[in-house]
Amino acid sequence: MGAVYEFEKEKLIIGVIYHEKEILDRAMEILTAEFGEVEAMSEEFSFSGEFSTYYDEEIGGEGLRRIYSFKETVDPSRQADIKLRTNEIEAEFAIDGKRRINLDPGFINHGRLLLATTKETGFRIPLKDGIYTELTLFWARGGWQKLPWTYRDYQSERVQKFITEVRRTYLADRRKNKV
Repeated sequence: MGAVYEFEKEKLIIGVIYHEKEILDRAMEILTAEFGEVEAMSEEFSFSGEFSTYYDEEIGGEGLRRIYSFKETVDPSRQADIKLRTNEIEAEFAIDGKRRINLDPGFINHGRLLLATTKETGFRIPLKDGIYTELTLFWARGGWQKLPWTYRDYQSERVQKFITEVRRTYLADRRKNKV
């Protein structure tokens, strides 16, 4: 019989798609109150212009993308609870049932990026309460490797550069026993 250990804590990231900066700022106030200090954030870029206009109508205009990494590491078994909370935050800003901001939490460790979702499909793993997780990218041969279902923005050089830095910070903290 194998020994059971606690999960090693991982870097929490939250990908955000928004149109209105004021809503982003208010949502980030809530997120930092709940998950602590932001350690790093990606550059802002046009999600609509580079990847998809899928969210534009719902969020009220051109979708802008930014990804945040939080300083404190988190037990990855909390992924479903965190996704449920980000859904609640999205609902707080919704108007007539339409989200004004999209929040997608995920976890980075030394070898993978997991993203939480409410959408079921064959390659997603049920966690609890209607929340699923998916392996979005994995680290091998010195870089991030995509899978057939990896979102186009997470395949991009811009996003991979950012999450590589998050991974480096995670590994450095892990070596210093901060994780």
